[in-house]
Amino acid sequence: MNLLAIDTSTESCSAALLCGERLSERSELAPRRHAELILPMIDSLLAEAGLSRRRLDGIAVGRGPGAFTGVRLGISVAQGLALGLDIPVVPVSSLAALAQAAPADTDGAILAVIDARMGEIYAGAFRRDGDGELVPIMDEMVGRATEFIFPQSKNWTVLGSGWAAYAEALASRLPAPPRFADGARYPQARAVARLAQPQFAAGRGVSPEYALPVYLRDKVALTLEEQRAR
Repeated sequence: MNLLAIDTSTESCSAALLCGERLSERSELAPRRHAELILPMIDSLLAEAGLSRRRLDGIAVGRGPGAFTGVRLGISVAQGLALGLDIPVVPVSSLAALAQAAPADTDGAILAVIDARMGEIYAGAFRRDGDGELVPIMDEMVGRATEFIFPQSKNWTVLGSGWAAYAEALASRLPAPPRFADGARYPQARAVARLAQPQFAAGRGVSPEYALPVYLRDKVALTLEEQRAR
């Protein structure tokens, strides 16, 4: 299987190419330059592998939540390429892709948190099953860090820009102090590819028009009255 994966849902712009079990990637922390970078990243990966776009079997994409513009861009690129090539798409949660970066020996709950701006975060919690696969243990949500109620777990690993922005507030809400926390992690296309691989293998890819973004909220800015209230 030749699988292309992209994620532009946060400040990090990334693309990955999975050929069998060989994975290559491009990634750059480049806010506001995703539209400029993503297609050259894809072309570079294909050229390096000696593949034409026509030899791709599917496309995986980070579907959000994340920055509105970035999520829309990633979905649009995936849809456009897949429509032209008549191949399926697997949308992957950007929070799950972030959680996938937890250390391999993580034991317990994994909290993925992305700074949603406007004083809020996107959050999702996961654990690894006996096969090492991620399993959600709470619904993905958006809200203030002080408002979340997290599942019970003795061990926590926390990843993402939401921790960098609201570490103190999140720590006060967790049932136990995190054993590992990294606020400099972002969803990456390599994780999107790994999470999508079994979905493609099971025939669960969708037609491009059904690969839809997940925003979790429908506003991009606070009103002046809301800003004053905060």
